[in-house]
Amino acid sequence: MAEESAETDRPVGAVDRALQVMEIIGNVGSAGVTEIALELGVHKSTVSRILSSLEARGFVEQVPDGRKYRIGLTVVRLAGSTMATLDMTKCGQETCDAVAAQTGETTNLAVLNQSQAINVIEAAGSSSVALRTWVGQASPAYATSSGKVLLAELPETELRDMLSGELERFTESTIVDIDELVDELRTIKRRGWAMAVEELEVGLVAFAAPVRDHTGELVWALSVSGPRYRLDPDDAQEIVTTVTAAAADLSRLFGYRAAGSTGA
Repeated sequence: MAEESAETDRPVGAVDRALQVMEIIGNVGSAGVTEIALELGVHKSTVSRILSSLEARGFVEQVPDGRKYRIGLTVVRLAGSTMATLDMTKCGQETCDAVAAQTGETTNLAVLNQSQAINVIEAAGSSSVALRTWVGQASPAYATSSGKVLLAELPETELRDMLSGELERFTESTIVDIDELVDELRTIKRRGWAMAVEELEVGLVAFAAPVRDHTGELVWALSVSGPRYRLDPDDAQEIVTTVTAAAADLSRLFGYRAAGSTGA
């Protein structure tokens, strides 16, 4: 039994034993100390210690009769969180695919990483003239439509601190004055969408809207981008309607309910 004691004292061995205990319980639904010990070939005292640690963190819990254990709510919560993330990714891709098919333009979902907007999901439109992917690419948030949607959610003090250095000018249309940028972000937050006209690249136009989860937290910015000769900023109502509607639909799928909205 000295070997068993040495093994369970090692961090990796202890973790492995705990996982084995959880697998046994998960396979049969509920199990007692004696049957788990027999299955593992260890002392009941070893199993009791493991179960006590798992129970303290909610990974297992005692069934009402107090003699057996079942999987606890912590495992259920973690599993639910993983499934929610997988579902969000799947729904996000499906939304991008649908918008790209409808508009013929490249559609992305982006997140904010410090002062950068990073595209995490993409669908190429049928009108794309080149095989180019934006997935994984980081762009200065202040010069992109999705980045401006994400920045608009930040408190002004945090925003000014984040962009305290000199803003780089990429084109003649890039906003490099922090006060002007703050004013535009206020407008974006109020109206619910952003536009970037040749601010990152000459000839590139993009529109974006926020995607929120059930808590109201901004999780993504949904954007549609393309060349100016196809996405005319002076005739943007149709594309704006498409982008904002798709972002709102995706938000509702994630459980978001806007203030004053009704429905299940």
